[in-house]
Amino acid sequence: MKLPLIATLTFALSLLLAPLRAHEAGVEMAIAAKSFLAALTPEQKAAASFEFAATERTNWHFIPRERKGLAIKEMTQEQRLLAHALLATGLSHRGYAKAVSIMSLETVLAELEKGKAGSPVRDPERYFVSIFGAPGSGDPWGWRVEGHHLSLNFTTAGEAAPAMTPSFFGTNPGEIRTGPRTGTRVLAAEEELGRALVKALTEEQRKEAVILAEAPKDILDVPGRNATKAEGLAQAKLTAEQSALLVKLIKEYLFRCRPDVAAEDWAKIEKAGLDKLHFAWAGGIERGQPHYYRVQGGNFVLEYDNTQNDANHVHSVWRDFDHDFGADLLGEHYKAAHPAAP
Repeated sequence: MKLPLIATLTFALSLLLAPLRAHEAGVEMAIAAKSFLAALTPEQKAAASFEFAATERTNWHFIPRERKGLAIKEMTQEQRLLAHALLATGLSHRGYAKAVSIMSLETVLAELEKGKAGSPVRDPERYFVSIFGAPGSGDPWGWRVEGHHLSLNFTTAGEAAPAMTPSFFGTNPGEIRTGPRTGTRVLAAEEELGRALVKALTEEQRKEAVILAEAPKDILDVPGRNATKAEGLAQAKLTAEQSALLVKLIKEYLFRCRPDVAAEDWAKIEKAGLDKLHFAWAGGIERGQPHYYRVQGGNFVLEYDNTQNDANHVHSVWRDFDHDFGADLLGEHYKAAHPAAP
């Protein structure tokens, strides 16, 4: 039985367009990135743009340091709005609010450190936008927004959802204790959910979960280090109520990024098996005491550390050692583009 001509043409067209299809998130990011780049002067575009293969793409960090890219400080108001439009394509509403609040803490830090010799420059406009490759060209590309206590990295390749790790959020101060913003805790949920889980454990469970009496001075999976392993208390040993707390904690991290892609990442964790996850804690369990926790299963890991500045300086990160910077996406993309000869 022959297909009607219109059906045949539609089917043929779908085959032709199949390689051009991209995940909705990648499309939205590409549109926003191209709009941002189009608004720049040639000099600004040169500062913001990098080859996709540039080593700068994986040169991430969360400390106050000199960075490459185009600083918000160097943008016009129009360009700043377009930069924020791009940032919004990678984050949820909650994540975007946290990101811009983290930027705003630089003003608070500047006031707290006034007169201190050797203090880094604190400036809420010293956050940099970098574009790697050509957005929307069909080739792999990526982008980053980064500055002190914020490193957001996105990579798109092929039809899959963009990779959204490494994803780092930090705050100093963790809680503002003086001035008109007293009581502000940008990453309060990350702290309280972790504490709620460790406090919900029985004495026997806590013996397994607490891996160190004293918390480490920082997260362990810092840039250039993928050294941790799953340890502590296995999810399989949690009650239903405790497991629900663990899930809520994980989702607090994942859903700082855009919800549609975060949901796909959560589905991958579920498919791999929640019983593969371990929860580890170090340090005190009362608020104000230095503390650390980690949730890890295989190459997926999230970490939280609050030890510096009298336990009022938070670092939190979501990593996926196979998925960081789209490593697995790129492997699949290049395999599809250059299949092995028979």
